[in-house]
Amino acid sequence: MAKLLRLPAEADLGMPLSGFAKAELLKAMRDRLELVTLGDLLRHYPRRYVQRGELTDIRSLRVGEEVTVQAEIKSVKTRAMRNRRGNLLEVVVTDGHGELKLTFFNQKWRANQLQQGMRGLFAGKIDSYRDTKQLTHPHFVLFGRRDDADADSIVEEFAGALMPIYPSTAKAATWSIARVVRTVLDALGEVPDPIPAPVRQRRGLLGLREAFEAVHRPESFADVQAARERFRFEEAFVLQTELARRRSAARELAARPRVAGEGGLLAAFEARLPFALTDGQRSVGDDIAADLARDHPMQRLLQGEVGSGKTVCALRAMLTVVDAGGQAALLAPTEVLAQQHYRSITALLGPLAERGFIGGAEDGTRVALLTGGQGIAARRKALLESASGEAGLVVGTHALLEDKVQFADLGLVVVDEQHRFGVEQRAALTGKAGGVPPHVLVMTATPIPRTVAMTVFGDLEVSTLSELPSGRAPIQTNVVPLAEKPDWIDHVWRRVRQEVDAGRQVYVVCPRIGDDGDDKPGGEDADTSDLPADVEAEGSREMTAVVALAAELADEPLAGLRVDLLHGRLASDAKDAVMLRFAAGEIDVLVATTVIEVGVDVPNASTMVVMDADWFGVSQLHQLRGRVGRGGHPGLCLLVTGAAEGSPARARMDAVASTTDGFELSRIDLEHRREGDVLGADQSGRRSSLRMLAVIRDEKVIAQARTDAAEVVGADPGLRGEPALAVAVAALYDDDRADYLEKT
Repeated sequence: MAKLLRLPAEADLGMPLSGFAKAELLKAMRDRLELVTLGDLLRHYPRRYVQRGELTDIRSLRVGEEVTVQAEIKSVKTRAMRNRRGNLLEVVVTDGHGELKLTFFNQKWRANQLQQGMRGLFAGKIDSYRDTKQLTHPHFVLFGRRDDADADSIVEEFAGALMPIYPSTAKAATWSIARVVRTVLDALGEVPDPIPAPVRQRRGLLGLREAFEAVHRPESFADVQAARERFRFEEAFVLQTELARRRSAARELAARPRVAGEGGLLAAFEARLPFALTDGQRSVGDDIAADLARDHPMQRLLQGEVGSGKTVCALRAMLTVVDAGGQAALLAPTEVLAQQHYRSITALLGPLAERGFIGGAEDGTRVALLTGGQGIAARRKALLESASGEAGLVVGTHALLEDKVQFADLGLVVVDEQHRFGVEQRAALTGKAGGVPPHVLVMTATPIPRTVAMTVFGDLEVSTLSELPSGRAPIQTNVVPLAEKPDWIDHVWRRVRQEVDAGRQVYVVCPRIGDDGDDKPGGEDADTSDLPADVEAEGSREMTAVVALAAELADEPLAGLRVDLLHGRLASDAKDAVMLRFAAGEIDVLVATTVIEVGVDVPNASTMVVMDADWFGVSQLHQLRGRVGRGGHPGLCLLVTGAAEGSPARARMDAVASTTDGFELSRIDLEHRREGDVLGADQSGRRSSLRMLAVIRDEKVIAQARTDAAEVVGADPGLRGEPALAVAVAALYDDDRADYLEKT
């Protein structure tokens, strides 16, 4: 029936697939592959292609993979099962080098189909039995047999051409998907193209209908390459069009310009700074000041190496806004970091942070701290100072997002380590500025994959601090491979004792708390978005716990040293007390979770030991080691891991040890974990709204698409002359993605 249908030129690719496939197949495609419409199917691109006669490398198959292999039947054997009634059919297929066993229970009759010497496609999930790879009850089609309807169509369609191998499931085999795709293509007329004709011509790209044909029914690998180039560009172009529209709309928003006065608070602060600003800090400051002086909201990302002085840049921006009569809020991801920011800001400002108090500067301001763990009196005071405008600077955690928190005139929001906050959380704070949107500055030391992706896409203006302030010592990072060298852990604790004997202090970081029950890596305050995907596979070893290790070290092998612990389940005042004692040199070795990951500044800490380092992502490890080497003493970071040599986890450890360049590490992280869902809330890298486009690999394509999109939007902001592009952009709004973009 479907082949008799000829869809019109303005065919809606959102049309349901029902009518093009049987109900059982449609259900499998919908439930497991999320293929519901014609567009879903046509953009379900083949994973790879094979040619008739080109056998699959069986040795490369891995247990747990869903595979489709092309192979030759080597042997067929039927035998009775030993421990129960029935028979077992065992078929061995080969590529000439490796072998794969096909196992069928109580299907003896298949021996008449599967005969020695035949070739075909065999699909299923690889498992292992007695160290032998096998497929149990695989789907298959054989070439050259006329008693198999699937084989008929496969042979007829692909004789002498490339065969697409699709991502598939047990109930939706690749050849079944291919058959539905062919039926749809036969019924499909011309379709509207979201890439305008002038852009396609300029970039030498296939049209959409032609590209669908080339990717699903290619005559050569050149066809495949041309189709992939077109779809890569299309993904970049549609995204860039929406981002260009957002940037254009942002420029139309009215924001209050914030300009520091002559001889005001900012000038007084700079006059009392105990160090000289770097050239990079001054340059970034000029960019931020120019943004704040405009009448539309600043949207800027400040990237900088660990310890490059981002906080000082942010403080200068905050003081600029206070100078102009407004308020600034700094949102930090943990209480430890919020308290650290509060102490460092008040210390840098001195009397300038004590207006109204004895000894305070009359031209100064106040700094309020608001966290969830505060006492009632301190919390009430902070809320009052924020709402009245008495506190020009407000530092806090998620507590700042609560409805009861109000501002008199919120002019700037600074988000530290922005990947630690969800979009809704950041939007909640910016929404407290009333009808006039505030300026926004987000900071990160090592961009996580999504941040890198959005940076490349140009969603934010970007400033980069690559220069470290004077006095920062180099950090040496070594991997301690317990899988091969279990006795090296004794050397680690001897080195820790040596550092303490030399008058230094040491951090020991563990992936879990372990005070009671099961807890996630890092404890309740951990950021799990950075956990690598291979953790579950390689994390069968029991993770080291803070509570147990602190007690063990204090007893032996660090007996006599002052050992204490810090984690997210401690009360707020207890955490603050521990950090104050460590900063004062009253603790030699601090055993902690990742609460010390960002912002903590103890210059005398020279060494960090990260236990079970394979439980942490690249960004976290780089952030953690940034806590040492901050006081002129050479830093040392020891990554203790039980991961085996050659494993993905060890490769990650080696990458961190090989460079201290945070931006290079962010690229490595992105290449390993991909960019996550660029327009969605999933930042883990396990799924992506990008199918053909890879942010790191295709930076040139993205740059071209950005140029073309800006030109199209500049000429036609409403896309009235490009209805197909408007439809494609509107598709980004699925699953609340428009709201996500709006708030990002």
